[in-house]
Amino acid sequence: MRGWLQSRDLSAFQTVAERHWPGADPVLPRLSRSANHGLLWFGAAAGMATLGGSARARRAALRGVASLAVASVAINTVGKGAVRRDRPVLDMVPVIRQLKRQPVTTSFPSGHAASAAAFATGVALESKGWGAAVAPVALAVAASRVYTGVHYPSDVLAGAALGVGAAFALRGVVPTRGQLPAPGRPPAEAPALPEGAGLVVVVNRNSGSAAATASLIRDVLPLAVIMECAPSDLPAAMEEAVEQGEVLGVCGGDGTVNLAASVAATHEVPLAVFPGGTLNHFAYDLGIETVHDTVLALKGGAAVRVDVGRFRPGPAGASGAPGYFLNAFSLGVYPELVSIREQWAPRIGGWPAGVLAAAKVLRGERPLEAELQGERRPLWLLFVGNGLFRRVGPAPGRRHNLADGLLDVRVVHGGRGPALRLLAAAISGPITRSPAHAAERRKRIRIAGLPQGTPYAYDGEVAHADSELVIDKLPEALTVYCPMSS
Repeated sequence: MRGWLQSRDLSAFQTVAERHWPGADPVLPRLSRSANHGLLWFGAAAGMATLGGSARARRAALRGVASLAVASVAINTVGKGAVRRDRPVLDMVPVIRQLKRQPVTTSFPSGHAASAAAFATGVALESKGWGAAVAPVALAVAASRVYTGVHYPSDVLAGAALGVGAAFALRGVVPTRGQLPAPGRPPAEAPALPEGAGLVVVVNRNSGSAAATASLIRDVLPLAVIMECAPSDLPAAMEEAVEQGEVLGVCGGDGTVNLAASVAATHEVPLAVFPGGTLNHFAYDLGIETVHDTVLALKGGAAVRVDVGRFRPGPAGASGAPGYFLNAFSLGVYPELVSIREQWAPRIGGWPAGVLAAAKVLRGERPLEAELQGERRPLWLLFVGNGLFRRVGPAPGRRHNLADGLLDVRVVHGGRGPALRLLAAAISGPITRSPAHAAERRKRIRIAGLPQGTPYAYDGEVAHADSELVIDKLPEALTVYCPMSS
């Protein structure tokens, strides 16, 4: 049986070598070389994450690279040592097809095919659209290994099977977003707006994709009113919007959505969120990743009630007005990180600015001193989430319930090595206690003894505190359009 399989394998290899493939000679050898050490796939992932324009594209890129890494480890630790098969003899392969540098490892299985299959499968598990775009390239890379004479067909098939298996094995440990259970959220009544009549959308002109998103909203909701504003004009525009229409729409990042949510909750009108900023955590936790998700909910009148976090006093300080947050409130290193990131983002871009800011704030200066729940302590970070953040595998994940009535409180205590303490807090379970950090569920917390002017962050915005803060929740205070299948 083994001899018969080897004979068929050699026969298939010889057929490929002897056949003329129009247009393949200048393409497949170059494509094969470009995939060395996974460079082709790392470049594809970077392009998807940068140009994809959505969280789904970024997740697909990340899962593709992670799947490739799992496949690579499996190939190099087990695969290549299990069957020590010699490479094919190149005599029958035309010289123009042969690689300039021949591989020196054993032939079985094909590492290039495993990487290609793992990356394409990982991408497809998060995004069918991107998976369909990547699959032909992955197939071509796998075929190029036989075409250039460095592998037998069975080497490629075995490698591809291993790559697919690696992607699914990773999914078993770190579920895709589609595998997660639908968030528990109480349904709410909201008007159905098939053409957008009664909807007034306030667009932050400075948000990442404002112009394109506003144009798309006009196309799919022709009767909606669109108001494009500079950031300084947003508060007045949102007040005007709730007077003109029965539904307030907002297009921007988390900071813009935060402002719209406070207006909508105060006036008791439904909110329609169109993700259009650099960060769109609230929209994504609702299951809204594109304009079409929001449009689908608007046309069907599908909405839910969500909690709103509250802190007092708010950013206005002496006025006594509270502040609100949809995602999280924080003290310590994070507000400083946000401030530095915002300073550098216009010059070098959001992600590079974030890396630069993190490097600066984690050098380890003195932690903040504050009284938390009556106990004085040094801390690097106080994180208060609006709802419990659940992990996905070893990484932080989405909120399962945006109306659970709870605050997700996490504290990273002062001490040496803030970076290590923050990392330990990030990868630990949601309810833990250790000398470095602690996490609890609460409905209300009190922070006192703050130095005057201590910076804090809420939904990506930064303000400065008085000596005391009280943080609690307004249960089910906001009605938001949301596709019910998310």
